[in-house]
Amino acid sequence: MRRRSMNPFTRLIFRFLTGGFAYGGIEIATRGFSHISMFLAGGLCFVFIGLLNDFLGEKISFIGLMFLSALIITAVEFITGIIVNVWLKLDVWDYSYLPYNLNGQICLLFTNLWFLLSAPALLLDDWMRVKIMRRKPVHYRLF
Repeated sequence: MRRRSMNPFTRLIFRFLTGGFAYGGIEIATRGFSHISMFLAGGLCFVFIGLLNDFLGEKISFIGLMFLSALIITAVEFITGIIVNVWLKLDVWDYSYLPYNLNGQICLLFTNLWFLLSAPALLLDDWMRVKIMRRKPVHYRLF
């Protein structure tokens, strides 16, 4: 007997937790530490990537999804940075030493990194969609 698919709210929570733990884990693996704000930002980013995959996954190319995901992640990072680093003065990160940065909160180097990391994020979302959420897979086209 086939299980029913998850309800939309449960899918959002599941995506949020997956993204939060994944992003925190990546930060700990690369920087040696993380901050709760990164868990929240990572969760929000993965929710947005999942929704992007839900609504545009078969309408635009995989590269297009990666590009939009990178823009979304950069926007979330900028908003999080303004709140956490500028308003609350917690100094979680500072990109002001890197070229092409905006107020030290985002920079082109990391936008390019988000572009590359969005590919495994999109594929993870699709795997979760099929194996855990019991929904149909997205049929991607590369370009």
